[in-house]
Amino acid sequence: MLKETVIDNEYVALWYYSDKKIVHHRIKKFIFGETFHEFLLAGTELLRKNKAKKWLSDDLDCPVLRKEDTEWGDANWFPQTAKAGWKYWAIVRPKKILGQMSIEKLVEKYSESGIIAKFFTDPDEAMKWLESQD
Repeated sequence: MLKETVIDNEYVALWYYSDKKIVHHRIKKFIFGETFHEFLLAGTELLRKNKAKKWLSDDLDCPVLRKEDTEWGDANWFPQTAKAGWKYWAIVRPKKILGQMSIEKLVEKYSESGIIAKFFTDPDEAMKWLESQD
């Protein structure tokens, strides 16, 4: 796989696989506010400019999402990302229960808009599933 590192800091890593047209992020620790928004929008731009449809969220180490960030995502990030062509979402489930609850609510909401999502415990399995879609 051709893996391009787009962001790699103390909070998150964001990659793009050009041969598979997959956006992939891994949250390393609690992330919020502008840092959270910037990495999500960078992923949206990767979808848009590459006409990609697939996103792998490795949220194993994401303890929770702040209410403000979830609201920003619903109002700003999600509409842009859906418009950019996002269709398939593989999620590595967070370890913490609060994180799991946050992501499950998003999956329920986004699936109403046509996003096909599936939970995993292993990022490799998540990647295999995404590769098999579409």
